[in-house]
Amino acid sequence: MELIFPIIAIIVLLILSGFFSGAETAFTAASKARLLSREKEGNKRAALVNRIRDQKDRMIGALLLGNNLVNILASALATSVLMKMFGDIGVLIATVMMTVLVLIFAEVLPKTYAFYHAESVAMRISPIIRVVIIVFAPITEAVTWIVRRVLKMMNVDMSKGGDSGSHQELLRGVIDMHEGAKAVQEQRAMLRSILDLADVDIDEIMVHRKNVVMIDVEQPMEKIVEQVLASQFTRIPLWRDNSDNIVGVIHTKELLRELLDTGGDIKNIDLARIAMKPWFIPETTNLYGQLQAFRARKEHFSLVVDEYGSFMGVVTLEDILEEIVGEIDDEHDEPMSGVRELSNGSYIVDGAVTIRDLNREFDWRLPDEEYATIAGLILFESRMVPDINQSFRFHGFQMDVVRKQRNQITLVRVTLPEG
Repeated sequence: MELIFPIIAIIVLLILSGFFSGAETAFTAASKARLLSREKEGNKRAALVNRIRDQKDRMIGALLLGNNLVNILASALATSVLMKMFGDIGVLIATVMMTVLVLIFAEVLPKTYAFYHAESVAMRISPIIRVVIIVFAPITEAVTWIVRRVLKMMNVDMSKGGDSGSHQELLRGVIDMHEGAKAVQEQRAMLRSILDLADVDIDEIMVHRKNVVMIDVEQPMEKIVEQVLASQFTRIPLWRDNSDNIVGVIHTKELLRELLDTGGDIKNIDLARIAMKPWFIPETTNLYGQLQAFRARKEHFSLVVDEYGSFMGVVTLEDILEEIVGEIDDEHDEPMSGVRELSNGSYIVDGAVTIRDLNREFDWRLPDEEYATIAGLILFESRMVPDINQSFRFHGFQMDVVRKQRNQITLVRVTLPEG
């Protein structure tokens, strides 16, 4: 009978050890984002968990103190009981038995359960943990004080945050862990693109000047109207004398409105009155800054210039949005052109296709810091102007120059790495 009480005490202590171990895992593994969301919805338990987690030192100290206290006491009682039963060999038996019991029932089992049900466990036990923290506060504060003094003697700087890397890096890591069906992968790509906006310059997504539809204002008005109506674009730059001298931007809606006001008389259209003032931006502007500028100015169209003031291309609000959500096609757009898959698994790619579009479409992950297009990649990496049929291997991809126009690479065959 005298052994029943110690055995019951050992069982209770093992249960308490499992409680402290599971609580530690639950409070550290619980999703901060989900708990904050539930707190905003009025969940008081979630709010309490967040308040406890805000005091990490006191929480961890109290849980470790409680866990070690019950583990040591349970081991001491088990040793005492087994020595009475088996003599000196009871120490060895107690060590082996308590190691197995603590490992299975006080560590692995409760921590595994708490890990997979972190939020619910943390919210259920949060009132108890708050009491434990308050009760153990004097001891944990003393322990923390001692630890900090010892670390200070060892010249360890405690002023630096414990988290390595920036919050954005942490957010990128969480996004990369976001796995699931195709729809989930598309969401992950969009979230990645949002974070990349501040790191991508306008010149990487703009429509290059050679592909921009422009109109010479010195032409007869009939010719100008004909060109505007024949274009698939609603905003068209106007130039005078040379294509670098952009004097305005014509909006098709304004032209049609002016045409209506003149009773259909094209010769009476005042192009200078309806043309919008051109908005020039440097090519080094990043996408995030330009997106904010579009919103602030309530405009959707800007002209890109280099450091010498030369016209480089145009960028629209739609171009930036497409960097986030992918291609946005309307009834006037053509499907993504410039890429054709061959039967052997390789691709025929127009030299002007951007690396970002290829990475987004095929998840190739080619670098694009020093260049924007597939042709630019070959020129930069090879440090030469290659000949037709010349082959290269960059970043694991085989790239064959299929066609050139003077010094411009116009068509490339890309073969993926094996596997």
